Amino acid sequence: MGVGSVVVIVSILWAQSWAWTESPCRDTCGSSQVKYPLGTGPGCGSPLLSPYISCGWNGSGEQLFLKTHTGSYPISSISYGTSTLTVTPPSMSTCSSMQPSPSNFGLDWASPFQMGSSSFLLLSCRPSLSLSSPLCDPSFHYLCASLYTCPSVLSLGLPLFPPTNTCCVYSPANLNANSDLDLNTMKCAAYSSLLSLGDNPTDPTHWLYGVSLKFSIGGAFDHNSVTTKCSSCESTGGVCGFAPPSNAFLCVCKGSYNTSLDCSPTYNYNHNHDYVSDSSSSLFLSISWYVWSFISAVIILI
Repeated sequence: MGVGSVVVIVSILWAQSWAWTESPCRDTCGSSQVKYPLGTGPGCGSPLLSPYISCGWNGSGEQLFLKTHTGSYPISSISYGTSTLTVTPPSMSTCSSMQPSPSNFGLDWASPFQMGSSSFLLLSCRPSLSLSSPLCDPSFHYLCASLYTCPSVLSLGLPLFPPTNTCCVYSPANLNANSDLDLNTMKCAAYSSLLSLGDNPTDPTHWLYGVSLKFSIGGAFDHNSVTTKCSSCESTGGVCGFAPPSNAFLCVCKGSYNTSLDCSPTYNYNHNHDYVSDSSSSLFLSISWYVWSFISAVIILI
């Protein structure tokens, strides 16, 4: 192995070592603005929500996802003012595209998420369900009739303009004991979920589809002092996060360093200067040790 090859390898390792130290915490993911208590990866946002929210790839770009025991669901919108978000499950049917759902939609029982104001339409059900089940709300049965005018019902094995007794409007405050929308138990093949009927309640091509979820925070980490720190952190260009295992608050600043309050230069110089310098020195020494250990091994091999 020549000296030139060693230099190339060392350069690659040096670049990778710095890349490995980059924080996953960012204030955007795709077109979504990411603010506390949500985050983009491990150690970001609130420790209560962090296991369930991440920034991933949707095939054409980055997007936030909600992960539960039943799957991973793209987050299409967030309202921080009302603490709600909207997910669009891939197996959810709409007027333009209906499909049998191969899996249930569900939330983790211990997660800080609850059902919002959306309503489920259970599709291609056994007729007995919509006639006798207390789950179904007959006052909104016209929604079934409207959705069943969509030609895509053929994808469910139904005829055009099928009878509405195979559809059920279901608006749960909570899901079943397992926090699932269990289509198999309900004897339905598919589901849709409505957020809004738009300007024309009988035209399903203009309805807004998705599942609305509320999120809440609490516990020792998410108290008022942390909320105040987080506001200060975000206002100075930082991203709120936490440090396991104690889950102590961290403000992740541009430049790959963390502080205990915010990213303002004055604060960091007066209060965190030693901490930031020590962290940077430790990181530099760690990377240097890694690279020079590799160089020594290569020299021995030569």
